[in-house]
Amino acid sequence: MEPQIQIRDLSKTYGSGPTAFKALHSVDLDVHGGEILMLLGPSGSGKTTLLSIMGAILEASTGSVRVRGTEIVGRRESDLPKIRLENIGFIFQGFNLFPALNAQENVELAMQLRGRTGSAAKKRAADLLDQMGLKGKQKTYPRDMSGGQKQRVAIARALAGDPPIILADEPTASLDSTSGLIVIELMQSLARKEGRAVVVVTHDPRVLSYADRTIHIADGKMQDNPAPGH
Repeated sequence: MEPQIQIRDLSKTYGSGPTAFKALHSVDLDVHGGEILMLLGPSGSGKTTLLSIMGAILEASTGSVRVRGTEIVGRRESDLPKIRLENIGFIFQGFNLFPALNAQENVELAMQLRGRTGSAAKKRAADLLDQMGLKGKQKTYPRDMSGGQKQRVAIARALAGDPPIILADEPTASLDSTSGLIVIELMQSLARKEGRAVVVVTHDPRVLSYADRTIHIADGKMQDNPAPGH
């Protein structure tokens, strides 16, 4: 089966001349549906750069990145939003919820970007929040939620377009142990039970046992390490 993400000989350089900094060196990586892959490494190692290139947010310098068979390196900037909308759900450490919108409205907004509105969108948003264990919280605003609740709203929002790929940047870093484990268990379920490809950048040792694979990145170079499933 073709990987959901296929990366070959990927490099990323910031700047040019004597001040150029090579953030990624000749990375090869396949990410498959049904697995949760964790990217580990110290700050500045290239983890978030790699995740951003996978998500068609940041442009690679050289190499190939195929998202569900579609090459994204060298594409016009105007092509990338459609690729992101159709294929990828993003989850961030800082939640990135709109403070003026309640939980339901935050999720509905993500569907509106995909052209889904009306009663079907409202039902889908409510169902996603219910799936995240947030039944009864639809009208709650971010300011009145715990960090764990906000992150679960963010996961529901990431799932609004039913993407086959989920990319998460430090999703448990600002959460307490209980909330962090709830969030990573939800993400593991997205991979194992729903067949999505899930990539998680993390520094959090509490969540490593939930990975199917871990990739350690140092100085922009990667080393593949098997990880026990949980």
